[in-house]
Amino acid sequence: MTISIELIDLLKKLKEEHRLLDETILQLMENSPYNQLAVQRLKKKKLYLKDKILTLETRIIPDIIA
Repeated sequence: MTISIELIDLLKKLKEEHRLLDETILQLMENSPYNQLAVQRLKKKKLYLKDKILTLETRIIPDIIA
């Protein structure tokens, strides 16, 4: 089974976007008072990205039951 280079590149891109969102959320929360609605939306997007990352990782590295 060959793994598409495009899938690996997409995975890297999603992980980078996830990391950047984490940094953005932390920066927003450092400034008091912060926009809770904006932080909540970013956290939701971060969770969505995490789900996509896990789905892609499962496609790339399938769970092998021995």
